[in-house]
Amino acid sequence: MKLTAEQLGWSVHGRTLLEDVFLDVAPGQTFGLIGPNGSGKTTLLRLLAGLNKPKKGHVRIDGQPLAKMRQRHIAQSVALVEQQAETTDRIYVREVVALGRTPFLSALRPWSTHDDAIVDQALDDVDMTHMAGRLWHTLSGGERQRVHIARALAQQPKILLLDEPTNHLDIRHQLSILELVRQLPITVVISLHDLNQAMECDRIGVMDGGRLIASGQPHDVLTAQRLQETFGVHAHVLDDPIDGKRIMRFRSAI
Repeated sequence: MKLTAEQLGWSVHGRTLLEDVFLDVAPGQTFGLIGPNGSGKTTLLRLLAGLNKPKKGHVRIDGQPLAKMRQRHIAQSVALVEQQAETTDRIYVREVVALGRTPFLSALRPWSTHDDAIVDQALDDVDMTHMAGRLWHTLSGGERQRVHIARALAQQPKILLLDEPTNHLDIRHQLSILELVRQLPITVVISLHDLNQAMECDRIGVMDGGRLIASGQPHDVLTAQRLQETFGVHAHVLDDPIDGKRIMRFRSAI
């Protein structure tokens, strides 16, 4: 599915958090969002997911305005993994992941073995099958993050939005989750802090001060000048001697 944002704006109590954002993500593309803390990445993702209604502009899915779509239809097409999504309920890991199937259930379409298989696969994809019977409150932060991602995978979305999904994950699970996301045959918008991880995206966009100030191929966008102006760091681009991929090293510009 194609995801488009047109002149998107958002404000709270007169304070502008997002302004004139234009975004165009092609079907099957992985688009990385980068930017300093407070630059508007989370706000943009929530608008793209339909959790907040823009004060200005429109979000479209395959040309259809998100504002005119039924919530159930949106939930069957778009999944969002937020940074924080806590609960005080006594709930088991498998039950959390099974919530991803909710948009597809009804009186005429009850839970089935097909749903069980989807939940099983989602748990396996994030290496949490062995913890399916654990209570939510006993999990570490990284384990909870993996369960959130499994819940989104169980939703089988056409568009997957991820807000810093590698937060709290150890390096092994960071790499496995990012590789899984890259292999999904769906449209992905992923917010990342690690700029070397962002280099693996098909395209990236740079958020700063609530605006999308640049977007395009990673090597075109992540220039030394832009990194210094936006992040306050000096960057050096190197070629990995093992696979030839471009990697960046940083030092403070202060």
